[in-house]
Amino acid sequence: MNALDLLLSPWGLGLLGLLVGSFLNVVVHRTPLMLERQWWADVAELLSDTSAFQRVFGRAPPTAVGTLAKTLETQLEGLPALGLAKPASRCPHCGHKIRWFENIPLVSWLVLRGRCSACGAGISARYPLIELLTGALFAAMAWKIGPKPEALLWCGVLAVLVALSAIDWDTTVLPDAMTLPLLWAGLVAAAAGWTTTSLPGALWGAVAGYLSLWSVYWLFKLVTGKEGMGYGDFKLLAALGAWLSWQAILPIVLSASIIGALVGIVMKATGGLREGRFVPFGPFLAGGGVAVMLIGLPRVLAFMGWA
Repeated sequence: MNALDLLLSPWGLGLLGLLVGSFLNVVVHRTPLMLERQWWADVAELLSDTSAFQRVFGRAPPTAVGTLAKTLETQLEGLPALGLAKPASRCPHCGHKIRWFENIPLVSWLVLRGRCSACGAGISARYPLIELLTGALFAAMAWKIGPKPEALLWCGVLAVLVALSAIDWDTTVLPDAMTLPLLWAGLVAAAAGWTTTSLPGALWGAVAGYLSLWSVYWLFKLVTGKEGMGYGDFKLLAALGAWLSWQAILPIVLSASIIGALVGIVMKATGGLREGRFVPFGPFLAGGGVAVMLIGLPRVLAFMGWA
């Protein structure tokens, strides 16, 4: 077995998945904060746009609006730099800088017994769970595809879906910065012949994925006057359609709806529903997509009697 075959084996990709999962924890934690900073910057820019205020309200903005804009700009400029690479990871309780041997995927959490080495504050079990989940998914993809380079491509898709699921569960937001590149990457991969999905299948998969949930959204809003889901769900399903073809859309939506409903019922019974009494749909869409990837679309369609 050469080095490439070893890397692309279930053990090799499983280990890679643990490392990627460690990075995904950073992505999940920092991406919403980075988005919120950008939103506040957009607010400050809009408040300082006197022409826009004049067009909307038909008069010059009050002095308080300009003052608020300057205050926001000053506050934002005073914040420390924040990105996926910097600053270095620290304990949110005491500020202890996480050393390299305290950041080994899965192992460090077990050795530290889930606590900060400096202050003893608890470290969420979700960190090793995301690492373990990512490693398991990478290993499963390697087992399904075999030692082929395209396994790395599909592992990249799995990594993005894990991150999106965790972010959506925490914030009910599916960032465009992740859903849209995933969509375009699926179309490019189909066009380049890197997947078994044809370009027409990928294109119509993206269209069907977006329009199916878009239609449900507007039908629900017209009937109830409320919004039943966010636009991020449309884009996520469009991305899954681009990777898996239009034929995968209905199985993904059906499985996501059934599992999401069951989880919602359990959470309602146990008092776990958040304010507004809803459950994010993105993690279940991602889960349905992962199931189709690992089981294989032909088997899924045959199971449903649609082959």
